[in-house]
Amino acid sequence: MAMGSITRRSMLGMMGMGALTLAACGGGSSEGGAESAGSDAASSDVKLEMITDTGGVNDQSFNQLAWAGMKQMEAENGWEVSYLESKQDSDYMTNLDKAVDDGATIVWGIGFAMSDAINTVAEQNPDVTFASIEGSNEDGKENLTAVAFKSEEPSFAVGYIAARMSESGKVGFIGGMESETIQAFEYGYYAGVEYANKENGTSVTYQGQYAESFTDAAKGKSIAQKMIKDGCDVMFHAAGGAGVGMLEACNDAKVMSIGVDQDQAALFPEYETIITSALKRVDNAVVTVSTGLVDGSIEGGQSLLLGAADDAVGLAESHDKLPDDVYEAAVALFDAIKAGDIVVPASKDALDAYVKSL
Repeated sequence: MAMGSITRRSMLGMMGMGALTLAACGGGSSEGGAESAGSDAASSDVKLEMITDTGGVNDQSFNQLAWAGMKQMEAENGWEVSYLESKQDSDYMTNLDKAVDDGATIVWGIGFAMSDAINTVAEQNPDVTFASIEGSNEDGKENLTAVAFKSEEPSFAVGYIAARMSESGKVGFIGGMESETIQAFEYGYYAGVEYANKENGTSVTYQGQYAESFTDAAKGKSIAQKMIKDGCDVMFHAAGGAGVGMLEACNDAKVMSIGVDQDQAALFPEYETIITSALKRVDNAVVTVSTGLVDGSIEGGQSLLLGAADDAVGLAESHDKLPDDVYEAAVALFDAIKAGDIVVPASKDALDAYVKSL
């Protein structure tokens, strides 16, 4: 597939807002009311409340990144921010209702598992502004903004890296709860493997499995151990806490692993076999969308899909465990995706058509 003219960008997956410091602060809600989003309320009157999914605020994934974005807005804008943790799915409705009662300017729901609950509560509270990460706006509710990511795009780049780095000719993937959101990671990764096979005349094979959990590290580790026993020598995950179990299994077996959402090599320095990560800049998205909803530059009711062209996804910049030629080739591929020269499949049908086109 022709890539056209490609220029190497020095920064991937960044939106020009600088590095964020992840803070693990206590949750709960602060007292006092707030004006609705889009009003002329003073900065001190803006109140953001975030509901985590069952991974919790320190999940090394979406929740932690979203909270980092919230803390950035607190530091830069003087906005009041808080979170409520969901221990189980039944907590979603309760916590969303509590955020409404707290008088939040914007109520954020993190994770696709909360989609039904946030749609229900948004319908019940049309005067409250809601936003969700990886959720949906089922009926085009004007008070709900859904934010999703083209996770297939960075997954393609790390799939390419996996195939280039594999010595056994077998690579693996572990997903969390099976859904279209997580399948996009899988299909993008598989497509990147097949692109590398076509480019280099190799025949690296792929296998994948779902842990059906984002929290069960033991399950993720067990699946990874089985795949490693089957010969996989590079493993990628999109499984939250369950994926951390995969990282541990790979480190124990001295098998290469690929992180997700954040630069997990930096996050888990004890796991020395992490070679790269596929990034989702949830922190940037929360800042951009919250700011836009408050100042009126973003109209509520939209379903936003953010990808490489929006600098909302990317590759980890750290690459000391990768050969320069492999890293540079992956960067070139990502630039081609960003430019629209490569369209990465995000569904099974699109994947099948893509592989046939190679």
